[in-house]
Amino acid sequence: MLSGKSWRLTAIWAVLFGAGMALVVITKIAFIGWGIGVESVEFAGFSGHAMRAAAVFPVAGFLAFRSSSLTARQLSTAAGVLLAVLIAISRVYVQAHSVSEAVTGCLLGLTVAALFIWYASTEHHLALSRVLVALCVPVLLVAPRVEPVPTEAWITKAALYLSGREHPYTRAIWNAPRPEVR
Repeated sequence: MLSGKSWRLTAIWAVLFGAGMALVVITKIAFIGWGIGVESVEFAGFSGHAMRAAAVFPVAGFLAFRSSSLTARQLSTAAGVLLAVLIAISRVYVQAHSVSEAVTGCLLGLTVAALFIWYASTEHHLALSRVLVALCVPVLLVAPRVEPVPTEAWITKAALYLSGREHPYTRAIWNAPRPEVR
């Protein structure tokens, strides 16, 4: 979007995506630092992977086919939604998140995507360079081999600093035996 000088659209995307990620971080800090979550559904914070996938892939599909027919736009956007849902499911499968965390993360990301797509549909100035899009493909091929940034460790450090606790809250606390109340 920046290469096409779509400044307003770029700003809207940054605000929407940033707000979604801020909600992910806030819920994780609230749980890790203070134990704020929903034990009955094992919700300890939005899944960041599910949120990012659901925010990015439908938007990428929409933007890649924005100049194409309505059917092509809808199919490419739907493919992005399907990929995002599969990623959310994978988070549960690998036991990185509970069902509630993956579903809510995915729904948060889809909300971000839907708001952006709605706004982008009304924008008349959107120039995307197909060459630039093609140059992004090698990045996608190399990205899985790049060492991940330790965001979970940073979030944990921030939560402990803000809460003043020495140890983070974990799901294990929910599963620990409780003393009998007499």
